[in-house]
Amino acid sequence: VIRAVCTLPVPSFPKMLPEWLVAWSWSLDGLRDGVATAIQSVRDCGSSAVVTVACLLVLFVWYCYHVGREQPRPYVSVNSLLQGVDASGLQNGSVYCQSPECVRCTHHEGLNQKLYHNLQDYAKRYSWSGMGRIHKGIREQGRYLSSRPSIQKPEVFFLPDLPTTPYFSREAQKHDVELLERNFQTILCEFETLYKAFSNCSLPQGWKVNSTPSGEWFTFYFINQGVCVPRNCRKCPRTYRLLGSLRTCIGNNVFGNACISVLSPGTVITEHYGPTNIRIRCHLGLKTPSGCELVVGGEPQCWAEGRCLLFDDSFLHTAFHEGSAEDGPRVVFMVDLWHPNVAAAERQALDFIFAPGR
Repeated sequence: VIRAVCTLPVPSFPKMLPEWLVAWSWSLDGLRDGVATAIQSVRDCGSSAVVTVACLLVLFVWYCYHVGREQPRPYVSVNSLLQGVDASGLQNGSVYCQSPECVRCTHHEGLNQKLYHNLQDYAKRYSWSGMGRIHKGIREQGRYLSSRPSIQKPEVFFLPDLPTTPYFSREAQKHDVELLERNFQTILCEFETLYKAFSNCSLPQGWKVNSTPSGEWFTFYFINQGVCVPRNCRKCPRTYRLLGSLRTCIGNNVFGNACISVLSPGTVITEHYGPTNIRIRCHLGLKTPSGCELVVGGEPQCWAEGRCLLFDDSFLHTAFHEGSAEDGPRVVFMVDLWHPNVAAAERQALDFIFAPGR
């Protein structure tokens, strides 16, 4: 057996080397011929063809740059809970609330079943740990909402066992409050630049008109129901970057908003309830003339320039501006923050359950 193995023909490396070199030389010749052919093809093309190709290349580079500047629409890929406002609700580049499926305006039939399905989906992917309050709230949502006192009636979702008060102290979200107040001048400067456009037309692009019994109430959204508004964010880049530095900003579910809110003199906002008690609404005063008040749960408060005012908008609340035209508008920077008693695991689950619809 040993002799048979030893007598098998073994290929010789020195014999293979010339064949490999010949093949390699042939490959280089082919490559050189290909390059020469390509160069000759370009020379044969007319000047108009070269200009056309150059223009197409420039357009392609511009397109890549334009797409790269667009901010992504941040949502979590889950079964659609609530569908966003349809295209017919668009005006001046901003959303007008006309959809019967808007989370802020309509209570859906079968909403509890949808919420419970999403909670189960979340628990299967992650864990049931820490979901006791959310589970209890969803299973008994109808009873909670119907039995709440008239002073506090969130319209969509009530999380049980959260401390209840119309106003919160600055200590509730101290880090974010102090960060906003330190950047008061930055936000104010970008607003003033933005507001100059009102002298050129009745409603500049990106602004939203809200229904009021008297006066005018305008909002300029950076985040609207958990969805970024890229065009508006690009107009106020420093304010938008500031939102990313906030630790408790709600930006990934339908209860999260960030905007500039403007009340003209003579405006009264109808009393209403917010959609949930899991958030604290923060107002940073930018322009606060006399005669302006916020009333939450029957308790009045006044804004102050450069200071934050925190309140629970699931309480019945209203705002008004009784100043004169010479006083100018009341302007606040509004951002929704997490209620301090909503745990981290609950926040993650609520972001999943109430993710913006695709």
